[in-house]
Amino acid sequence: MSLTSGLSSVRKSKMFDSIVWLLASFTAPEDITVNPQSMLWMLPLAAAIAVIYKATKLPKITVRIFLKESIVLFVSIVVFIIVVVAVLWFVTWLAIE
Repeated sequence: MSLTSGLSSVRKSKMFDSIVWLLASFTAPEDITVNPQSMLWMLPLAAAIAVIYKATKLPKITVRIFLKESIVLFVSIVVFIIVVVAVLWFVTWLAIE
């Protein structure tokens, strides 16, 4: 066995270990605490939804129209979620009082 084949098998083993570790990290859910800062996780999700939805629904995509439509949808999603949170908070406040 040559030195280069031994190094190659070590690299393959380390790469395999890295892949297994990466795949194993998806088996446990992300720990998101229950506090107001956890609502910030909503922003990248809303942005991804807006961009993907507009990319599939616009008949003709230009940069200006795509950005405008995506931003409008992103803001609409965020405002809707904030309104829902406010309504649920108010209903909970009424139920406790």
